[in-house]
Amino acid sequence: MANPPNLHEIASTEQFQSLLSQDLNRISLLNFWAPWAQPCEQMNQVVRELAKKYPELLVLQIEAESQQDISDSFNVEAVPTFVVLQGHTLLGQVSGADAAGLTKLIADNIHGPSSVKPQAHTDQHPAAAPSASETQEQLNERLRKLMNQDKVVLFMKGSPDAPRCGFSRKIVGILKDQGVQFSHFDILSDESVRSGMKVLNNWPTFPQLIVNGEFVGGLDIVQEMVENGELKEVLG
Repeated sequence: MANPPNLHEIASTEQFQSLLSQDLNRISLLNFWAPWAQPCEQMNQVVRELAKKYPELLVLQIEAESQQDISDSFNVEAVPTFVVLQGHTLLGQVSGADAAGLTKLIADNIHGPSSVKPQAHTDQHPAAAPSASETQEQLNERLRKLMNQDKVVLFMKGSPDAPRCGFSRKIVGILKDQGVQFSHFDILSDESVRSGMKVLNNWPTFPQLIVNGEFVGGLDIVQEMVENGELKEVLG
């Protein structure tokens, strides 16, 4: 099936910059996706329909992991992620398979871009948090409870059945290959947990593997532990 003429598969940073700079008044939709992420399949169809419905919309399909420089420039940490621009100005962002939210964001800006005040914002649902007044002590207590909810707990982006970043997908695969039973927590669902775990464990990235309530490591460390047999010792 041929792509609509306004939908482009991005193969390089140079192509991306060239297309984006052709008309700085044009509304653009950037679709950051990955071939292994099932929600992306559904949303790629939504994006294709939006491209057909709005021929004036510039649609750029960006495979997040193969175009890492572009992903990093927009702070894309999970897929699918959608960024809407006018020229180089951010109009909005949608995270996850939120077809209704993306459709509304595009419709609002296509129908009246001159009435929309460009601003940096996200249309994703606010991350769940127990209270805006949660103290650091209370947060740490909550984190400890989450870390001890099971013998093995994986703090990841998405879920084991629908991971939302390549690193999370890989570590889930490793744990399953090793026959490890584990619980998980989606750090994209709670910004307090996400930021708090980085501080508590002195580890800036995710996924984070917890065994018996203690931080074990991220993907690289877990891979190394599997290779040298340490993971079985820790789990034993």
